[in-house]
Amino acid sequence: MGLQTKMAWQPEDNGLQQILQLLKESQSPDNATQRNVQQKLEELNKYPDFNNYLIFVLTKLKTEDDPTRSLSGLILKNNVRAHFEKFPSEVTTFIKQECLNNIGDPSPLIRATIGILVTTIVAKGELRNWQELLPSLCNSLDSDDYNVCEGAFGALQKICEDNAEDLDNDSTRPLNILIPKFLQFFKHNSPKIRSHAIACVNQFIISRTQALMVHIDSFIENLFFLAADEDTDVRKNVCRALVMLVEVRMDRLIPQINNIVEYMMCRTQDDDDSVALEACEFWLSLAEQPICKEVLGTHIDRLIPVLVKGMKYSEIDIILLKGDVEEDDMVPDKESDIKPRFHKSKSHTQKHTDGDADGELSDDGYDDDDSLSDWNLRKCSAAALDVLANVFRDDILPVLLPILKETLFHNSWEIKESGILVLGAIAEGCMTGMIPHLPELIPYLISCLGDKKALVRSITCWTLSRYAHWVVGQPHEQYLKPLMEELLKRVLDANKRVQEAACSAFATLEEEACTELVPYLGFILETLVFAFNKYQHKNLLILYDAIGTLADSVGHHLNKQEYVNMLMPPLIEKWNVLKDEDKDLFPLLECLSSVATALQSGFLPYCEPVYRRCVSLVEQTLNQNFRHSYGVLQANQTQPDSVDPPDKDFMIVALDLLSGLAEGLEHHIDSLVANSNILKLLYQCMQDPMPEVRQSSFALLGDLTKACFQHVKPCIGEFMPILAQNLNPEFISVCNNATWSIGEISVKMGNEMQPYITLVIGPLVDIINRPNTPKTLLENTAITIGRLGLVCPPEVAPMLQQFIRQWCSSLRNIRDNEEKDSAFRGVCQMINVNPGGVIQDFIFFCDAVASWSQPKADLKEMFYKILHGFKNQVGEENWTKFSDQFPQPLRERLAVQYGV
Repeated sequence: MGLQTKMAWQPEDNGLQQILQLLKESQSPDNATQRNVQQKLEELNKYPDFNNYLIFVLTKLKTEDDPTRSLSGLILKNNVRAHFEKFPSEVTTFIKQECLNNIGDPSPLIRATIGILVTTIVAKGELRNWQELLPSLCNSLDSDDYNVCEGAFGALQKICEDNAEDLDNDSTRPLNILIPKFLQFFKHNSPKIRSHAIACVNQFIISRTQALMVHIDSFIENLFFLAADEDTDVRKNVCRALVMLVEVRMDRLIPQINNIVEYMMCRTQDDDDSVALEACEFWLSLAEQPICKEVLGTHIDRLIPVLVKGMKYSEIDIILLKGDVEEDDMVPDKESDIKPRFHKSKSHTQKHTDGDADGELSDDGYDDDDSLSDWNLRKCSAAALDVLANVFRDDILPVLLPILKETLFHNSWEIKESGILVLGAIAEGCMTGMIPHLPELIPYLISCLGDKKALVRSITCWTLSRYAHWVVGQPHEQYLKPLMEELLKRVLDANKRVQEAACSAFATLEEEACTELVPYLGFILETLVFAFNKYQHKNLLILYDAIGTLADSVGHHLNKQEYVNMLMPPLIEKWNVLKDEDKDLFPLLECLSSVATALQSGFLPYCEPVYRRCVSLVEQTLNQNFRHSYGVLQANQTQPDSVDPPDKDFMIVALDLLSGLAEGLEHHIDSLVANSNILKLLYQCMQDPMPEVRQSSFALLGDLTKACFQHVKPCIGEFMPILAQNLNPEFISVCNNATWSIGEISVKMGNEMQPYITLVIGPLVDIINRPNTPKTLLENTAITIGRLGLVCPPEVAPMLQQFIRQWCSSLRNIRDNEEKDSAFRGVCQMINVNPGGVIQDFIFFCDAVASWSQPKADLKEMFYKILHGFKNQVGEENWTKFSDQFPQPLRERLAVQYGV
């Protein structure tokens, strides 16, 4: 071994043969062989120079075939990713050296593998410890040997993709050299090299990297030079660059914008679909720019037909979608078809809709083909037409209407289908201009729900849902009833895609129609319950959503014995079949939460087992979480992954269902709470690091406070400091629910709230005075401040001047209800304690009082006394001067209602 240190490392033949044997075996399709290989690999990893053998096979063993050598490199890459820190330094040095020496291997597969290995080492923070890497790759770019140049560029492209930020922040400023160097290769005679060069520079556009910004004009000039390139990858990268530049340096594109628009229109019709897709993104980017209308004004008439053309299913789409399979409802789903779901935690507004205060993007339906959930030209064209319709509004209809006439009634189903998609895409932007045509179009679309092609039926469901708002506003007999009947038939379609589209469309219709659906409830429930036994796994999850939305929309009208008897048995049957760790529980729990809230006392016969299981789900998750945290401390540091963290979604959904039970059952939940440890568990959930857990905890706390305060009251001393800590508007929904909860608690506590006022009033006043606070949070904060003032006027009134103006502004727009009533009573009490606090902003108070349509008699009396007290104090003349500043409607309203 003494000589070994002086000579370069050499493998032992025996060891090499063993590894080659292993590499051959690992290409076998047999599972048992694969498991065997994994086991041997783990054993070999214990030898310090095992990784030397792997790099040797990759770079030196030219007698072996390329796939075997490449595989050796990929196993090495996995080792680097898993335990590079533990490699002996001589092994690390050997690997790095071999990578650089062989970057120009004659085989493209080996060059690419070395590139992947290099970027994996860099990702391990080795840019600092591999000083010669970038200079060496940079020199290789100038090599006369094409393989060396291409190999180096391939590695650089991967490094730029994976480490753009590190390169930009590196103190040696490598990009000042690299970016001008990349730009020199835009005109290289090899298309592969040109493509690498653009792809490298493209990594630095969005971050507005300074080293690129100084060369921006030369970059754009070079892009124009490549506009007509023959190579698809080059064209694709040019399009990608221009799309990003729209967002980052529109100012530099403006001088050439007409040429760019013409070019992108041409590329959107490129023979290569992947180029067309990159180009089509341009219209989405441009639509977000304020200058869009001005820039596209003269081109829009020619652009619209291009986008419409892109909205037609391609032949390959139809094959992938099994477009020729009309009936598949008996075919079970593959687990891989089912996308992960995201639970939306409960968020309280005073009006008790469960809209999330953070706002959420609606599913615009352009990602509806699951087996094609990859973004494609059809979806991108449809999304582009949608956003441009929102920019140009009805101005595009003169171009679109003739196209619609031609496509919607076309004999070819593919063209007809694309016309129906167009009609749905423009629904939002062109609604006003479309209204005169809807009396003719809606019945036609309803008839298309019966089309013999499943893909036509499914897109028609979506398009009709986009016009649901208009339909609901018309006489029911005309459109709503026929639409509902046909949609419900499609819910039971023999094609799974149509079932899914119909279920989603029906949920949208439910949201729009709300209680207008009450007369048809029996018919609706019959269909949805029938679907329970018909649906395969994936669509069942969507069905739960449609049932939950129905319950939210019709509320207590669902609480009829015949409806309860239809709906509850299948839901409870599913509930009993699912195991505690089954993720299908999420949508079912969400659905039950809506149903429990709607059924109110009608849910009583089912509540006990549901309540117990929810408490148990919360408890299991907390215990698992404790075991995980403890396990990580205990586990050997080499295997921190040995204890999996729990999936907290189980706990969040269970807390939300408990909220639904408390809200629906009210005082009936008393005995269930009394016989469980829910408040102890809630105390832990309220302190969870995950915001969504805290958000749902505070919602439940508020609902339990309303339903059975005697059980909550003993815990208030422990709960209030936690609530106060969560009055942090950075987490809007958490803050919103904590605020709402404090308001509900104060109403129940009365003057016993006094010790906690100083804890919460400061943060609440800060929130109400913050700029850009979302409307829901403002309303909740104002109501809670009012309620605190109602129960403890002497403690809150001194701060009146700090919040009264914002308080009045945020509550003037909400409808008369109990919460508004208690809040205004609180403000009147505070004004009586501290009248000086309101004087400067009295006009705002007058405006807020006038926002009431029918205050209760004693509240109206309070308003009357305050208004007249103020008027008497300032005298008739000053009052007239003061009230002359009022807008006319306000002056008249106060005169009529309060005689001032």
